[in-house]
Amino acid sequence: MKDTSRPQEKDFELDCSVAGYDYELPPEFIAQNPAVPRDSSRLLVVDSPTTGIETAPLHHIFHDLPALLRSGDLLVMNNTRVIPARLYGHKSTGGKIQVLLLEERQYNCWLALVKPGKSFKQGTKIIFDAMGDEGAGGDEGAGGDEGAGEVNSSSSPSSSSSSSSSSSPSSPSSPHLLMATVLETDAATGGRLLQFDVPEGKSLVQLLEVFGEIPLPPYITTSSAADDQYQTVYAKQPGAIAAPTAGLHFTPELLQKLRDRNINQAFITLHVGVGTFRPVEVEDVTTHQMHEEWIEVPAATVEQIRATKAAGGRIIAVGTTAVRALEGAAQSGNLQPFCQKTDLFIYPGYQWRVVDGLITNFHLPRSSLLMLVSALIGRQRLLNIYNEAIAFGYRFYSFGDAMLILPSAVGVLSQA
Repeated sequence: MKDTSRPQEKDFELDCSVAGYDYELPPEFIAQNPAVPRDSSRLLVVDSPTTGIETAPLHHIFHDLPALLRSGDLLVMNNTRVIPARLYGHKSTGGKIQVLLLEERQYNCWLALVKPGKSFKQGTKIIFDAMGDEGAGGDEGAGGDEGAGEVNSSSSPSSSSSSSSSSSPSSPSSPHLLMATVLETDAATGGRLLQFDVPEGKSLVQLLEVFGEIPLPPYITTSSAADDQYQTVYAKQPGAIAAPTAGLHFTPELLQKLRDRNINQAFITLHVGVGTFRPVEVEDVTTHQMHEEWIEVPAATVEQIRATKAAGGRIIAVGTTAVRALEGAAQSGNLQPFCQKTDLFIYPGYQWRVVDGLITNFHLPRSSLLMLVSALIGRQRLLNIYNEAIAFGYRFYSFGDAMLILPSAVGVLSQA
């Protein structure tokens, strides 16, 4: 039977279907290491409403950014800092474990993904060794998590001298040991709520430099990157378990060149969580329940944005996390200072309130991030642009290249 539905109707159906956000990426296009220097990464520029439909994107290097923006524009950046959220240790009965911290629910009480998950019952005692101790850490960099309730890693911890020990550990205040107790299972994530026993006056975050390591996403399996290469140069507020990767391309020198051209910077904080990497698992995108993330949009940033718009400048979000923070803080209809969690889910059809343009990396198929960018320029346009990036050998995901969507390109056009 001939399909007589209108192209716009078919586009809408695909916009609402998770299958519409699928694409094939050869594994060799997944970047395992960052560009050096940071701003030598490639930059695919979307500068016209017809880019991805009638015209091709432009090819640049990231350090060209000052010439691609206008005097008076404002870059809004996420100053979150990745914490050493991957921990290795053993249960008091001897079994080796891995833990990925997600968020602090109460003081020194953290929601975490654990592996092996099924054996972590209420009351289980966990003992963590300092990363420099024998058996602490893995043979290679640990990956991020994609499973519900388990911590997937590109490597497992090496044999631990304490892993088979059932003897009592030394005092929890020892500088070489950290202890936690499983309080309960979290139904939403399949993770566990862990109460950490730390010395009085200390917080777990202060101890993570000794007991934890920076977790890399699961698709980065052979990286030789140093920890600071997975932090933005302006990272300040600790709390993320993944980097806001669009910001990894900036250097101090590039930021100064931008300021010299009256292209200024403002900051928000969004602590990136594990939900960033998880695919949307429902077929109907409109029924997806977005994970919550804590954000802060300070009054100073709100004032900078208002002043920029009043002067005719444009708001360029650096990364999808900045987009989500700004738009989340404007859900009342007007941008306001904001300091709480948001579960805002942005997909095609979303009505934009704050953001004019976007700097972003290339995202995973079927991910909420791919849907967010599609809301800015259209799903099929974005997939066409991704095909162009693949054809020209761009590097994808966290350590990969970047894309600049200029305000002049924003809009969703039918390809009928």
